Formats: sequence, structure tokens, C-alpha cells
Amino acid sequence: MVATFENRRGLKKVFEMLRAGEADTVIVAWKDRLTRFGFEYLKNHAEDLGARIEVVNEREERTPHEELVGDLPSVVASFSSRLYGMCSNKARMVVESVR
Repeated sequence: MVATFENRRGLKKVFEMLRAGEADTVIVAWKDRLTRFGFEYLKNHAEDLGARIEVVNEREERTPHEELVGDLPSVVASFSSRLYGMCSNKARMVVESVR
């Protein structure tokens, strides 16, 4: 299954809590445990809600080139899991229709 915001119940709940004022800080062990890429969008959204995201194990600053090289496998993994999910769903539909 592809981890989109719609099916990441925990992440959705966190932002619901931030919107409701039930929390003002999100603490994550590693940045990529919150999201593989697009962290800055989530961080900015949290700040717009008057909250902050704190990363405990912040890695040292990387150059844009190093960041791109590091993000590339995550992007490939994300799209391949989406592709495999589509194939799995299609296979499940075939099996169900045969039954």
C-alpha cells in the first residue's frame, strides 16, 4: 500500500491535533520517519498552525547534490511501491471476480 496522507492515519491525527490546539510540538526521531521527502512542506504547515516539528537525530547539513542523491532512492521506492500496489490490487480483483 502506498503511504499517502490519506491513508497515514497517524500523520493525519497529528495535524488534526495541531489544528485543534491539542499539541504544539511534533517530535520525531528521524526526519525521514515523518516523510521520505517534502519534509519542509510539513514543517511549514505545522508552523502555519502555530506548532513546530522537532527532529531529535538531525543529520549534519548536506549539499543540494548530496540531498538529491539521498532522496533519489526514496523517490524510486515510493513509486515502485505504488506500482506494486496497483499490480497487487489488480491481481486481487481478478481473483475475486473468478470466485
